[in-house]
Amino acid sequence: MNSKCKSASASAYMRFLQLARSVQQLPDGPHLDANEKKLLEEIALSWFENRVMTVREAIGLTHLGSPATLHKRITRLRQKDLLKTFNQPEDKRAKYLIPTDQTIAMFGDFGKKMNTAITSAS
Repeated sequence: MNSKCKSASASAYMRFLQLARSVQQLPDGPHLDANEKKLLEEIALSWFENRVMTVREAIGLTHLGSPATLHKRITRLRQKDLLKTFNQPEDKRAKYLIPTDQTIAMFGDFGKKMNTAITSAS
């Protein structure tokens, strides 16, 4: 165990961070800056937890930027075919964000690479 991490839990988390960083730095998939990646992860995680996020909710994530900046990021993610929007038939005003098949495939690829890295590190 690294002498800087006396806790086994902290050491495990640090190894997880190393693996995540190495997987995300691979050249596969669309190029995302750190802010786009974080926004996409927030939206996808919400979707995964069966809480589909609206555009209004996404641009309200002020810890990720101003509403105008977040709106631009959503637009870029849609242009990269990583997000799509839809409306509920009963309420055309709210626009919902969901990850595309390309996003799910990208996260699946990250997961496979992370599993490979974990098993090779063991």
